This record gives sequence, structure tokens and C-alpha cells, in this order.
Amino acid sequence: MEQKVEIKKYMNNGILNLEKIVDEYSGYVYKIAQNMTNGNLCLEDIEEIISDTFFILWKNTNKLDEQKLLSSYIAGITKNLVREKTRIININYDISDYENSIEDLKSVDMLCEERERKDIIKKSLKKMKEEDIEIFNLYYYSSMKIKEIARVLNIPEFKVKSRLHRVRKKIKKELEKGGYSYDG
Repeated sequence: MEQKVEIKKYMNNGILNLEKIVDEYSGYVYKIAQNMTNGNLCLEDIEEIISDTFFILWKNTNKLDEQKLLSSYIAGITKNLVREKTRIININYDISDYENSIEDLKSVDMLCEERERKDIIKKSLKKMKEEDIEIFNLYYYSSMKIKEIARVLNIPEFKVKSRLHRVRKKIKKELEKGGYSYDG
């Protein structure tokens, strides 16, 4: 491909011979895109830039100066498209990175708080009677109803309710000392 060719060579009765230009200049456009991005654009993005370059050239046929070099127009269009594409990719990348880091920080904070709350609950449970611990575990960790707990432990329901109420109160007090609230 000669890069010192004027546009008039590709014009015929005011119509641009786009097929010939695409055949001769596709490699040139590809090379510009590759060099500008150090090979960091995927093939689909480069193919899109190549097709957009020739579309823009065709769309602006009536604005072309036939005495100018075709390679200058093609290089200018390609460079603008590459800049636009990398800008869009960088914006998308930066925003998604930022969102992910925020989510990660929220997750880490929430996990730390949850672990601290569980530690406080464990410590306060260790200070309680075995039967109270068992009632608490059956109710919260085994998801048993008060009736079921009463049947399993062979104690009256009112006793399960009152012990569960006392356990909650003690845990709530300990959580509040640690700066947490308890919605038990």
C-alpha cells in the first residue's frame, strides 16, 4: 500500500471506491490501533474501530479534499476512534473497580461486626446455666418452636419462655456494652 496516495485516486464521478480503500488500508488502520494501545484492545474492539473508520470516511465523502493524502484522513479518524474506545473502556473499568471495592469493604465491615457480635454472644452464653444455653441454641440455631423445646427438654412451655426471655435480656445487655443492638 502506498501511503502517499491522494484521495482523487479513489474517486470516480464523486463516488468513493470504498471497497478498494478497505482492501488497501485495513492493515494500516489495524496497525495504528495496535500501536496506540500497545496491544491492549481485544480483536473485536479493533475490528469495530476498523469498520467505523471506513464508515466515517464514506459518510464524509463530500467533505474530503481530493488533493489531500488519504492516509492522513484515515489515520486521523482511526486515532480519534481509538482514543474514544480506550476512554470508554477506562471509564467502565474504573467505575466497576470502584463499585467492587466498595462492596468488598462493606462485606469486610459487615463480617467483622458479625464476628464481634457472635463473640459477645458466645461469651455471655458461657456465663449462663447449661439449660439456658440449650434453650437458646435450640430456639436460635435449631429453629425450634417453644412447644418443641418444651417437649424435647420435658419442661413446661412457660419455663422455656421465661428462660429464653432472661437469656435475651442478658445477651442484649452484653451487646449494648459492646456497642451493638440486639433485635432478638
